[in-house]
Amino acid sequence: MNKLMRFFLILAFVPALILTSCKKDNDESTFDAQKALTTYLVANNLDINTIIGGFVMGAPADGDVSAKYVIDIRTADEFAQGHILNAHRSDLKDLLTEAAKADKPRLVVCKSGQTATHAVALLRLSGYPDAQALKWGMSGWNSSLDIWSSNIGSVAEGNANWVSTAAPTNLTFESPDFNSADTIPANILKARVSAVLEEGFKSVQPADVLANPGNYFINNYFSETDYTGFGHVNGAYRINPLLVGEGQVNYLDPSKEVLTYCYTGQTSAAITAYLRVIGYNAKSIMWGMNRFNNASNAWGESVNKWKPTMSKNLPIVTGN
Repeated sequence: MNKLMRFFLILAFVPALILTSCKKDNDESTFDAQKALTTYLVANNLDINTIIGGFVMGAPADGDVSAKYVIDIRTADEFAQGHILNAHRSDLKDLLTEAAKADKPRLVVCKSGQTATHAVALLRLSGYPDAQALKWGMSGWNSSLDIWSSNIGSVAEGNANWVSTAAPTNLTFESPDFNSADTIPANILKARVSAVLEEGFKSVQPADVLANPGNYFINNYFSETDYTGFGHVNGAYRINPLLVGEGQVNYLDPSKEVLTYCYTGQTSAAITAYLRVIGYNAKSIMWGMNRFNNASNAWGESVNKWKPTMSKNLPIVTGN
């Protein structure tokens, strides 16, 4: 083969090599981890409505939770102050390790029920569909541990950023992005849940939201009637239902901190956990409407879901 023919063969080969290399690089760079994850969640019946369906249980009248594996995620000092008999204390970041030890359905306990519902959403995403949180936390179990009553309030009263206008029209945004070293959706989910547990429960206080509502993308997880009847944060959207499979999550703006609030902060905490797993910089507004506006609507219905009389005096064990 003469030199001229060899030269032309090389010229023909190089473009093919470049195209093959580019295609490989392009395939790797266009893998959408968030889309792979959300597609997997919907296909496996792990959309938001499933995660928050029956996710709390009230304290039984007789205090018998022996059918549950109780995981208490409060601090060691709080646990020592008073806990449920046979409860297992665990830091939130170690939740999955503790949950794996259980031989019966898991019941997660915290002070108010908010961190516990956040934890339960992550447990349900991790293969424990019957996990539940203790509604109202230890505040509802024993009145000596009640922190709810002191956090009922009306910080929105008289505030110019508390309005009764109709909800803004929902806009559609691109999904958030995140990187994943793995392309297997189940592994992506596992890594994302672990990361959210390590970060801890992310929340904001109602007064801080009222001071600067424009700094956030706020979703009021209410019915349409209650959204206007009780009032809401100025500019807050009303996206309910909020589902991946039906595309409502794309009404959330991933370029902002996404805040969710509900009546008690317990549903919003679970939704926040889910949203963080699928890539949103989400936070829950603590205490929900119980802190924003302890008032009645035009029909005389109280927005306040907590009453001090709801706190039982069930047995507690002190010490570690």
